Amino acid sequence: MSVSAAGIDIQGLLDARAYPHAVAGLQLIETHISWVLLTGEFAYKIKKRLDLGFLDYSTLDKREQACREELRLNRRLAPGLYLDVVPITGHPAQPRIGGEGEVLEYAVKMRQFPQHCQLDRLLQAGALQEHEIDELAAHLAQFHAQAPSAAADSGYGQPEAIWRSVQENFDSLRTLRQADTRAALTQLEDWSRVTHAQLAPLMQQRLQQGCVREGHGDLHLGNLVRLDSGVAAFDGIEFNPALRWLDVINDLAFTSMDLRRFGREDLAYRLLVRYLEAGGDYEAVALLRYYEVYRALVRAKVAALRRHELRGAARNRLDGELRAYVQLALRLSGSRHRGLVLMHGLSGSGKTWLSGFLVQTLPALRVRSDVERKRLHGLTPLQRSGTALSAELYRPDASQRTYERLAQAATAIIGSGEIAIVDAAFLRRADRYAFQQLAQRLQVPMAIVSCLAPVPELQRRLRERRQDASEADESVLAQQLVSSEPLDEAERRHALTAATGEMDEMNQLPARLRRLLTG
Repeated sequence: MSVSAAGIDIQGLLDARAYPHAVAGLQLIETHISWVLLTGEFAYKIKKRLDLGFLDYSTLDKREQACREELRLNRRLAPGLYLDVVPITGHPAQPRIGGEGEVLEYAVKMRQFPQHCQLDRLLQAGALQEHEIDELAAHLAQFHAQAPSAAADSGYGQPEAIWRSVQENFDSLRTLRQADTRAALTQLEDWSRVTHAQLAPLMQQRLQQGCVREGHGDLHLGNLVRLDSGVAAFDGIEFNPALRWLDVINDLAFTSMDLRRFGREDLAYRLLVRYLEAGGDYEAVALLRYYEVYRALVRAKVAALRRHELRGAARNRLDGELRAYVQLALRLSGSRHRGLVLMHGLSGSGKTWLSGFLVQTLPALRVRSDVERKRLHGLTPLQRSGTALSAELYRPDASQRTYERLAQAATAIIGSGEIAIVDAAFLRRADRYAFQQLAQRLQVPMAIVSCLAPVPELQRRLRERRQDASEADESVLAQQLVSSEPLDEAERRHALTAATGEMDEMNQLPARLRRLLTG
């Protein structure tokens, strides 16, 4: 690299003498906006001297400011990774990390982590665990809940500003030569314009409601890493506030889109369901596909920018990546089967476990009565209510409010083009009838999955239940056994029974359910 590319000759930092600590296996990684030097224990990220319009690193002061902002922002999600901003001194041809004298450049000092622990690589290696998806969903939901909200007059999150970002993707990709890709982009631009017009009132409403927050801005799988402390997000966007002050579902959509890109639709739905259950923001689902398409095209744009810097096999690889993201965007913009699935059964019958299985295999989005019941009373899913409040949770009026909230969430899910699974006991015929009426109003098919298990098994499961949102115990079960109303003949025509201990039967259930929902 030439000295003019930054304040220093970057090759000079491939000398172990440039560091105030021992180094092992010095390595330089280049992106289109920065260099990263891996030294063994620490990594140093240096901004390139660039002005791309949306990004301005053209002066040393601006690069220092960007480094300090990167440190602030990323310590929110990965405090153990982001350590300091350090000066680079010495001579431009022989730079030194730290030291005295004139500052030639700045670097963000990070704790180095094994690159094979990035989630994109773990996924490709078949090593990403479902519990890590759950931890990530909870982590992001908490992060978004605590992040500051944009003022309504800030300019962030306005429908017009969102459309400018969407349009920028198409403008950047318009020069591509492949005829099939150009045709797909034309179709996607038309779809995005129509969909944006439909969603603009909701975007404005969510800005007013405080759903536009200072997020991460770049939550693709390559910016997520497995650490000893759990999954962490790094390399959030510091260079353009408008790209990180965004609707929280836009932030999450990058991760769900990328899971789909790697062929893990099951994990995308698991992530979404766990995130929604943590925060209760089911109304955001209407925006999800729009933002997933946008995020897929962001990745296509990045691939298009980087391909100009490469030749041969590396360029061909990026061409394939670009086309894959465009094709994913096309698929995400297509129509999907909508439907309503009611779980049905006594406490301990396995409704929640089975509905979680169906989330990933059907696939579908789920809303849980145990979680929403507690949310209505100001409790988190795993927070215990205490004796007095526990009795109040299951009073008829509380149950009525819970079922009303379930209907609202299911309506939002179905309205977004998805199948909604409502995980509740549905032991009263009136409650089932209300949701049958809902399905008719929304003009979608409905199915009931009735979970069965012997009473002694139900009692055993309830005694052994730990770390679950449900507080139903054997006394609740006893009441249910007396008061539950069985499915009538009309309900049984669109119902499937499931003995939740039989795995062969469970594995056949998604296909049977799809047939029932599609006629």
